[in-house]
Amino acid sequence: MNTPVEFVLFQNYPNPFNPSTTIKFSLPQQSKVKINIFNSIGQLVETLIDQQLDEGYHEVRLDAATFASGVYYYRMQAENYISIKKMLLLK
Repeated sequence: MNTPVEFVLFQNYPNPFNPSTTIKFSLPQQSKVKINIFNSIGQLVETLIDQQLDEGYHEVRLDAATFASGVYYYRMQAENYISIKKMLLLK
C-alpha cells in the first residue's frame, strides 16, 4: 500500500452502529495521534488513541456497548491536523 500524502480522518463504518464501529485514518508521517470520543453535549466519554504512530493507514475499533444511544463525535488530532466527524449509536 502506498504511503498517504495527507492526514485524513475517514467516516466511521458502519454508521449508524450497534455496539461497535471502525474508525480509519491516514498519516503521511510518524505522528502523535489522539482520538477522543465526545457525546452530543461535548463531554469527553473516551480516549481511543493517545500515542505515537507510524506513517500509513490505521484503524481503531470503538466498542460503545456501555454508551447510551445517540449522536457522538470523534475528534482526531495529529501534528497541526484536527478533524471531527459525527456518528450515531442506535441500540
